[in-house]
Amino acid sequence: MNKRQVLILWIIAIALGGGVAFLKFGQKQTTAATTARTVGQKLLASFPATDVAAIDIQAIGTATNLVKKDGKWVVSQRDDYPANVATINEFIRTLEELKVTQGIQAGPSFAPRFGLDESATTAEKRGITATFKNAAGGELAKVSIDRRAAPENPASPLGGSPNGRFIRNHSDNTGIYRVNEAFGSLTEDPKRWLADNFILIEKIKSIAVTQPDKDDVAWKLTRETEDGTFTLVGAAAGETLDPTATDPLKSVFSYARFDDVIPTAKTAERLQPTGKRTATIETVEGFTYTLTLTPLKPGATPPPAPNPANPMPPATDSYALTVAVAAQLPKERKKPEDEKPEDATAKDTAFTGRLKTLAERLEKEKALAGRTFEVGKFTVEALLKERSALLKKDAPAATPPAAGVPQPGHPPVVSRPIEAVTPPIAVPPMPEKGKDPAPAPEANK
Repeated sequence: MNKRQVLILWIIAIALGGGVAFLKFGQKQTTAATTARTVGQKLLASFPATDVAAIDIQAIGTATNLVKKDGKWVVSQRDDYPANVATINEFIRTLEELKVTQGIQAGPSFAPRFGLDESATTAEKRGITATFKNAAGGELAKVSIDRRAAPENPASPLGGSPNGRFIRNHSDNTGIYRVNEAFGSLTEDPKRWLADNFILIEKIKSIAVTQPDKDDVAWKLTRETEDGTFTLVGAAAGETLDPTATDPLKSVFSYARFDDVIPTAKTAERLQPTGKRTATIETVEGFTYTLTLTPLKPGATPPPAPNPANPMPPATDSYALTVAVAAQLPKERKKPEDEKPEDATAKDTAFTGRLKTLAERLEKEKALAGRTFEVGKFTVEALLKERSALLKKDAPAATPPAAGVPQPGHPPVVSRPIEAVTPPIAVPPMPEKGKDPAPAPEANK
């Protein structure tokens, strides 16, 4: 091979190398430009978070509409009950700051492959769609988020992040994006967006509970101080309270939570026809709570017909609860005659602070009137006890019955003398002289 041929081969090799490098560089530039957003960029280039006045969350068969009314967030599906502001603000802030971890070139037609199909009939394929609007109803942003974490397999063509989610920005048709945010609080269930503030009953002085479906009081407990023990009003002779049954009543509703708020339009169909009770609770600090408790129908299955022989309602795991609150708060502190001035100042300051806390609580709890809450049975179970369940059950030790003493459900025992009877013994006759004796009879013959 001469020098000319070698030179030609080198020229060809250099040309081929340059072509390959050019193709790779061009491919890299093309790949980087396939999606509008790249790694590290915010999913939404501009998101006016402060202008959001409504959020519509859609999924399979369920929707939640969060609306800001008079400056306060409410849940439309729960008769405009106050929403959890902290959860809403966290969702808005998360979306505002959300950054892309991977951009995948895929138009809207590829959304079903990522669990973002708005026409799907299953929750896993449908995902959740959230639409953000301003006060005039104009759309600020719309995103769909899948229900499944992004795949963990790094070799997957979709990448790998066990905690991430796929998300589609409906104003961006260039791709589907992967983000590392899990969106743990995002749900289409309206009850998960409700504010969780509820009644707080402290320092109980008395509790009175009515009989089922009657105004007659089944039992009433009272005590003089918040540290005292309960006594049973109208206790009969021999009736003694069982502390294991009454002690839980001292802190009933101290840490109570509700499961849901029942819309007014659905209240009648949710309540069972029997089993309603009323509980009146008074506190040492002047609060009076009137609670109505009604068993809820178990799920969608209608309850069995009432049994006249057994007025108790069918077993249920949930109750409907309504609450009315009133209070007569003290205007000034009662001071003992021998109180020292330095002690009076500190106690007056504490009294004023406590009075302010109670007044604020009263206003918040008054706002709960007219609402029907769904609570778990364990929350109100202490109030559902019968009078007999509050009493000690002292049973004397069992002793064997005396002879001849009749027992309930058994015939009387009659004692008779024991007689020993011996069967007669046959004695064979003496044989005559000169004759052999007769043979003895064989046994069992």
